[in-house]
Amino acid sequence: MFDKYVLPVIKAPLVRLATPLIDRGISANQVTIAAFVVGMIGALFISMEMYGLGLVAICLNRLGDGLDGTIARITDTSSDAGGYLDIVLDFIFYSGVVVGFAVAVPEENALAAAFLIWSFMGTGSSFLAFAIMAAKQNIEQLEYGKKSLYFLGGITEGSETIACFVLMCLMPSHFVLLAVVFGCLCWVTTATRVFVSYKMLKA
Repeated sequence: MFDKYVLPVIKAPLVRLATPLIDRGISANQVTIAAFVVGMIGALFISMEMYGLGLVAICLNRLGDGLDGTIARITDTSSDAGGYLDIVLDFIFYSGVVVGFAVAVPEENALAAAFLIWSFMGTGSSFLAFAIMAAKQNIEQLEYGKKSLYFLGGITEGSETIACFVLMCLMPSHFVLLAVVFGCLCWVTTATRVFVSYKMLKA
């Protein structure tokens, strides 16, 4: 929901940060993989109830997620392979963070974590399935600029997901409430995506 407002704001800072990396010959895929590793370390920190370090790792992961696409666009090295790697590792990272909270306090968090991961399946599958069909029908993305996949919006996009993770790290005792609320919002997103996508593809 907020991605279309956030992305233009962070575009220029990302270009400034990406420039020295490009000068050193660092590729977009290298940043993608490094950011993923840092994100998984963050999930490990969370599972050990080291929420502050987990939050730092999550923020670094998201910074890397912005930088890899910026590097690819500046160096004109965007590719289907890079886009594929980026989206797959993102989904693994999102679920990994939730698993970290489940492991940290399983007796309290496990059921809510399972519900949230299930909810991620709804948003993820509705997003990826439409991206495939949109590519077959040559439906172009108009809102988010150049992307490897058609980016279908919703009320639980990347910005909202990261905001939820930040709140979870800052208020880990409220994980269950945050997970259930965000999971329900994910299902609202899934329902609207399925409705809009079906109508668009049928037309």
